[in-house]
Amino acid sequence: MQKQRVAIVGLGRVGSAFLDEMLCLTGKGIKVAYAVEKNDTPGKKSAEAAGVKILTTDELIALGEGVDIVFDLTGIPEVRKELREKFFASKNQHTVIAPESIAHFLWSIMSDTTLPVIEGRKTGY
Repeated sequence: MQKQRVAIVGLGRVGSAFLDEMLCLTGKGIKVAYAVEKNDTPGKKSAEAAGVKILTTDELIALGEGVDIVFDLTGIPEVRKELREKFFASKNQHTVIAPESIAHFLWSIMSDTTLPVIEGRKTGY
């Protein structure tokens, strides 16, 4: 089975909960290998404790095809735009950027609990 190398951008409430669930899927061909989080959040600490490498956005882009899926869980449209533009500029046609709507869809399959909701946050592409 091919292992999917995953990165999570944003380890706040939503990203932290998503990280915890994704870490349970390691035996199913999913490896949360990288995360991007500037702030000192509980999710960042959990990621580091689990051996997830914390990167900057530019370091993530530099991985090229070394990452298969990037979950943008920041809820910040400018971050999503920056990721898309930088991956495009790097000519990376392999890595997929998954917005929060995809994370919510996967969450409904993976977990019996609800993913945290942050009032006023838009979760489109």
